[in-house]
Amino acid sequence: MFELAAHIVMILLAVLAVAPFWLMVAGSLTENNALTRYGYQFWPKEFSLDAYAYIVREWAQIGNAYLVTIVVTAVGTVISLVVVSMAAYALSQNNVPGLKLIFVLILITMLFNGGVVSSYIIYSNVFRIKNTIWALLFPNLLLNGFNLVLVRNYMQHSLPGELQEAAEIDGASVFSIYTRIILPLSKPIMATVGLLTAIAYWNDWTNGLYYITDSRLYSVQLLLNQMNNNVQYLAAHSELGAAQQSIPGTSMRMAIAVVGILPILVLYPFFQKYFEQGITMGAVKG
Repeated sequence: MFELAAHIVMILLAVLAVAPFWLMVAGSLTENNALTRYGYQFWPKEFSLDAYAYIVREWAQIGNAYLVTIVVTAVGTVISLVVVSMAAYALSQNNVPGLKLIFVLILITMLFNGGVVSSYIIYSNVFRIKNTIWALLFPNLLLNGFNLVLVRNYMQHSLPGELQEAAEIDGASVFSIYTRIILPLSKPIMATVGLLTAIAYWNDWTNGLYYITDSRLYSVQLLLNQMNNNVQYLAAHSELGAAQQSIPGTSMRMAIAVVGILPILVLYPFFQKYFEQGITMGAVKG
């Protein structure tokens, strides 16, 4: 009886999780006036591809934005995994003095930061990354304190210390232990952190908003957000009625959301088992 009730609850939760995505897709395939008149339906009242046709007409720019986003997501995720795993491996060592203080300082950054203005001045005037690809890679995303805690706890509590001691006795260097023992055994947590990092890079548009004015470096999220703002602007000005009629409103925003989230939805099932295992094993142990 308990298992039946648990299955029913899980099915209901799954339906509640999938329903918003289904409504989003259905809304993007509904004619805008019908969507305004009837509201959101689980099946389009009046089927229309106008929203996607508008995106296709702008595909030259959107395709470039997708290329930028793919490159930034791939490069940023790889670099972040290298940096996080190396830092976590160092912090997981119990016999090195001063590491606890460093770990506490890293934890503080999860609660406090320098603020938007100071960060903008440093990255723009000191590091001079404005209107460069580095502006989409470095600020806020490259080293995440939460991910570092997950990986450090996994390495410290889930990997047997005897393996490292045996490797040290055999004369293995620190780098050899890291690459040949620690990383292969850390695949679940690395897959988890990699997925979290990739999602953060893919969905990020604030870095572009702050540091990018060159349209050739627009990410897909920044570009689609600007397209969304343009639609809202046209809808708010009655003197642009002719243009307003040719560009979908609410359905356009739904199509934008579908285009933005589709790659993550496709990739997530392949990482799900690693995600669950990594989160569980990397959780803080008291």
